[in-house]
Amino acid sequence: MTQDSNLFISIGKEVKDEYGRSIGKATSLAVNPNGRINSVYVEQGNGKITKYPAENLKVEDSEIILLSKTKMKAATLSDQIPLIWRKDQALKELLEKRKISSEVHEDLHRSFEGVLNQLKSEAQALMENIDKEIAECSREIKELNYALVNLEIEHEIGKINDQSYQTSFSTIMEHLKKAKAEKTELEAMGTELSNILLGETPSLTEQETKEEPTEEPKAQDEIQTDASTSPAPSPDLPEPPVVVYVKEVGQSST
Repeated sequence: MTQDSNLFISIGKEVKDEYGRSIGKATSLAVNPNGRINSVYVEQGNGKITKYPAENLKVEDSEIILLSKTKMKAATLSDQIPLIWRKDQALKELLEKRKISSEVHEDLHRSFEGVLNQLKSEAQALMENIDKEIAECSREIKELNYALVNLEIEHEIGKINDQSYQTSFSTIMEHLKKAKAEKTELEAMGTELSNILLGETPSLTEQETKEEPTEEPKAQDEIQTDASTSPAPSPDLPEPPVVVYVKEVGQSST
């Protein structure tokens, strides 16, 4: 069954992003006279209907996944830039081996150079966009950590019962997991593009290091290990977390 056929039978189904976040529900299609799907209309949670290009959607089992435009563009540039560079290098070697004339070399070299400069410009713009998306992920992670701390405080003082606490705790942790996964992938994409622009290829060691959790996820893992213990507050946390922290120190000293 083709991708188009899958999209035809996906009307009414939920659309999610690559990290499992709900985008909305597929409500209609924009179809060419030849029957090819151009776009899919998705009703979002706020009631608005947004049109997404069909090539940005993938049907996987019973789910429709909205692919990241940033990730797709990064993958394309990561393939194209080294390819054009290798072609230009091969052209230079042909000239050195006297298999082509200087005139042909200059003509093709200018062509390759023009394409390469355009791709590099696109990569630079994409890296700036990636930085913005990373900053947004960091903001989301920070807010979720605040939400988690405040949940812990209200549960600790008896304002939230155990059942509600466990449900909310699981929800926040799931969103934290998704936000951190997205941030990790964005950082890896940015590093790869940067290395390509410098004429380098990221090594396996660099990629593995990039995937290691940062201090922030480690701190969150400690929270997940012991759900009854409030997260250690940072200097930026509001007054309630500071009070809880002082209380814990007092308890540990007795």
